[in-house]
Amino acid sequence: MTDLSRMHGVASEAQGLRDGRFFRPPLPEGHVLRGRLCQRLQAGLQGRLLLVNAPAGFGKSSLAIEFCERLPQRWRSLWLGLSARDAEPGRFLERLLEGLQQCCPAVGGQAMGLLRMRQRHQPFAYEAWLDGLLDELALHLDAETPLLLVLDDYHLAQGPVLDRCLQFLLNHLPSGLTLLVTSRQRPDWHLARLRLSRQLVELNEQDLRLTPDEALAVIGRQPTGLRGQALDNLIQRSDGWVAGLRFWQLAASEAGEEQALPQALHGAQGLIRDYLLEEVIEILPAQIQAFLYDTACQERFCSDLCDALRERQDSAQILSYLQAHQVFLVPLDEHGRWFRYHHLFSDLLRSRQVSDPSSASHLRACRWFERQGLLDEAVEQALRAGSLEAAAELVQSLSEEQLLAEQNVGMLLRWKMDLPDSLLISTPRLIVLYSWALGLACQLDAAEELAAHLSRFLPAPSATAQRSMLAQWLALSGVIARGRGDRQRTLAYCEEALHSLPCKRYGQRLVCLSTLSNLAIADGDFWRARGWNREALELAQRVGNPLFEALAHYDRARVLHARGQVLRALDEVQSGLKRLQGLSSQRLYAVRARLVLYEGYLQASRLQPEQGRVRLRAGIAEARACRDISVLIGHCMIASLEGREGRFTEAFAELAEAERLMHIWDVPPIFYLAMITLIKCELWQAQGRTDLAESWLQRLGQTYGGEQAAAAPEFHPLLALHIDLQQALLDATLGRTDVAEQRLRALMRQGQDTGGLMLVLSAGCQLISVLLGQGRGQEASEVAGHALLAARGGALYPFQALLDEHPAWLRELLDKLPACPVQRGLLARLPQTPVLGAVASETLSGRELAVLELIAQGCSNQQISERLFISLHTVKTHASHINSKLGVERRTQAVARAKSLGLLA
Repeated sequence: MTDLSRMHGVASEAQGLRDGRFFRPPLPEGHVLRGRLCQRLQAGLQGRLLLVNAPAGFGKSSLAIEFCERLPQRWRSLWLGLSARDAEPGRFLERLLEGLQQCCPAVGGQAMGLLRMRQRHQPFAYEAWLDGLLDELALHLDAETPLLLVLDDYHLAQGPVLDRCLQFLLNHLPSGLTLLVTSRQRPDWHLARLRLSRQLVELNEQDLRLTPDEALAVIGRQPTGLRGQALDNLIQRSDGWVAGLRFWQLAASEAGEEQALPQALHGAQGLIRDYLLEEVIEILPAQIQAFLYDTACQERFCSDLCDALRERQDSAQILSYLQAHQVFLVPLDEHGRWFRYHHLFSDLLRSRQVSDPSSASHLRACRWFERQGLLDEAVEQALRAGSLEAAAELVQSLSEEQLLAEQNVGMLLRWKMDLPDSLLISTPRLIVLYSWALGLACQLDAAEELAAHLSRFLPAPSATAQRSMLAQWLALSGVIARGRGDRQRTLAYCEEALHSLPCKRYGQRLVCLSTLSNLAIADGDFWRARGWNREALELAQRVGNPLFEALAHYDRARVLHARGQVLRALDEVQSGLKRLQGLSSQRLYAVRARLVLYEGYLQASRLQPEQGRVRLRAGIAEARACRDISVLIGHCMIASLEGREGRFTEAFAELAEAERLMHIWDVPPIFYLAMITLIKCELWQAQGRTDLAESWLQRLGQTYGGEQAAAAPEFHPLLALHIDLQQALLDATLGRTDVAEQRLRALMRQGQDTGGLMLVLSAGCQLISVLLGQGRGQEASEVAGHALLAARGGALYPFQALLDEHPAWLRELLDKLPACPVQRGLLARLPQTPVLGAVASETLSGRELAVLELIAQGCSNQQISERLFISLHTVKTHASHINSKLGVERRTQAVARAKSLGLLA
C-alpha cells in the first residue's frame, strides 16, 4: 500500500468515527409506535423548540428516533447524542459545529478555528461566537429543506454556561432550523416566553405515560398466564412506565414455565431495582436520598407534611429539586401541592429504609393531619403506627353529623377491623358512631347488637345526656326497622326521635326525615313524602351543610320522578350536584354517588341511553368506593338498557356483579334480591323464557303483595307496583289479555288517585300495546291521551315498546296533536319511514332472515352464533346489515319493522 493510499484510509476511518458521533440509533426491538405523540411534535415543527422532558425509562429517546423517521420528506435531521464529556461548553459547541458542517459544509470554518484556539482556563465569549455562527448559518439554511437538530440526553451535559448558550441559540434561531431536546431535567431556559409565542411544544411525564392499549402492546396482547385482574394490576402499577414493563417482559421470558411467571411489578426486585438504583437514586446528593427514604412511607405528601415528618424546614426546596430533576414524582393536583412517588419507585424506597418508620414517623404524620382537620388520614396514620388508643380517640372526635353527611361507611368499617371489640364498646360515642356505620352499611344485626351496649352507660350523668342518648337510639332503631321492612316500627321510632332529638343532632333528624319520606313513597303517599322533603331541605339549609342539602335534593328528585316529573327531578339532581361543587374532588361521598347514579337513571328515562350509561358508570365507581348499596341502581339500570338492546349476556353479567358486591359487603338479601330478580324477569321475558319469568314473578308477587306484604326495599320503594307492571306484560305475552288489561287499568287508577303519574304513564303505554294487539285502536287512542298527559313531565322511556312495535300508529297519533316537547321528543325518536320500493329492491338475504327470526325469538348474539354455526362477529355484521336495510337502529325495531313489511310472521 502506498503512503498516499494509507493516508487516505486513515482519513476515511477518522471521518467514519466522526460521523458515528452523529449516528441516530435504530428503534429498539419491540418498540410500540407513539403516533399520538409524534402528531403533537409534528404540530410544533414550525416553532423553535420541541422539548421531551421525563424521568428515566419513559421512552424519550425512542420517541425522538420514531419522530425523526416520521419527518416529512423535505425535512433533514441531525442527531447529537450527548454525554457527561459534553458538559464543557467548548467541546459541546465543537460537536455541534461539526454536525452542522455535515449538513452545510461551507459553514463555520473560521468559527471552528476560534474554538480550537481557546484556552480552557480563560473566559471565552461564547455568545459572541454563537452570534457570528448563526449569522453565517442563516445564509446557508434553506427553508424549503429545513433541519431538525436533536440533542438527546441533554441532562448529561447540562450546566449554567451551556444553558445560557442554548438560550441564546433559541433566541436567535435562524429560519429553517428547529431544536428537539430530550432530557431528564428541565432546562433552565425562558420557556414561558417561547410558549406564549407558540414557539414551544413540550411533552412531559404525564404525556409519555403509556395508555392501557400501549401498555398491552409492550407486554404482548396475550401475555402467557396473565389474565383479567392480574393483567389490570400489572398495567396499573406500571404507571405507564415503559422501562418497568420492559423489565417485566424480560423476567417473563426468563421464567420459561407459566408457574414461574412474575405476577406483578415490584420496584424492589430484580432488574427494576438495579435500574432505579443506578440510574436514579445513587446519582442524587445524599441529602436528597435521605429525604426520599424519610418520606417513602406516605401514600401522598406535601412540603408541610414532609417538614413535620422530618422535623426540618427545607422540604419545599427539595420537592422543587425533585420536580426539576424528574425523580419519579407524581403530582396529585393542579396546584402542585400534593404528590406521590411512582408505585415502583416507592416500592424500592420502602424496601431500603434503614429504620422502621411505622411508629414515630406515622405518629408525627397523624398529628399533622389532625391539625389540618383531615381526620380520616389522621386515623389511618395512627393505625399504621400501631397506636390503637390514639386511633380510637380520633374516631370519637368524628361527629355523627359528619358521618351521616358523608356516609363513607367503608372507611369506618375498615378502621373497625383494626380496633379490638373491647375498645369499640368502651365509650357511648364509639358505640353510637359504629352502630350508625353498621346500620348505613345494611349490617342490621351487628348494628343492633352493638347499640345494645348503650344500656351499660345508663343512667347517664345528667337528664339531658340521658334524653339525648335515648333519642339517638330511637333514630338508629328507626333506620334499622326500615331496613328490615318493618313499617310500623319505622314510623314509631322515627317520629318519636324527631320529637326527642336535641337541635344539635340535626344529622340524625335529617336521616329520620329521609327515612320517613322513603316510606311515604313506598305507601304511595307522595304528598306526605313532599312534606318530609320540604322539612329536610329547610333544616339542611339552616345548618348550611352542603352534603345534607344535596341529600335532600336527591330525596326530592325521587318523589318527583314517582310523580312523573322527570325534568324537574333532573333539575333537583343538578341542584344537589351544584351544591357539592365546592367540595374536594379527591374525597368520595355517597350522596354524590347517589346523585350521579340518579342523573343517569333519569337520562335513561328520557330515552338518552348513552348519556345515561356514562353517568351510571361514574356513579357506580364512587358508590363502590364508599361502599354504598346505591350501586344497585346503576347495575340494574344498565342491565335493563342492555336487555332492551338485545345484549343479554352483558345484562346478566351486570346483575351478577351486583350480587357479587352484595355478598362481599354482607348485605342482607332483603335489600337487593327482589330488585335483581325483577330485572331478571324482564330479561327472561325479552328472551322468550316465559316459564322462568312467570315462576319468579309469582314468588315476588306473593312476597310484596296482599295483606301481609313485605315492605319494599329502600332503593326501590315502588317495587310492588313494578312487579304488577311486569306481571301484566307477561300476561299479555301469554295471551291472557283480559287479565293484563284488568291489571293495567287498576294500576292507572291507582296512579291517578295518588298522583303517581309515572305509574299512569307506564301502565298506560303497556295497555295501549294490549289494545292495539286486539285491534281496538279507538280505545288505545283514548288511553294514549292519558299517557301523553302524564308524560308532560318529561318521561319518555315507557313509550319505547310503542316506538319499536307500533311506530306507524304512534306517528299518526302524534301528527294529529299540537306541537309540544313530548310530541317533538317522540317524533324525533321514531324510525325513519322506509321507502317500500327500496326495501323490496334490497331484500334481506336468506342468512339475514335466519338471524332476524332468531332475534325475534329473543336469542342473544351468542345463542344465534351457536344455533347457526357462525362466528359472533358474523352475527353482529348480519344484525348491522339488517338494521341498515330496514332503516332502524335497534333489534326490537327491526323485528317490528320486518313484521309490518311481512318479512316475519
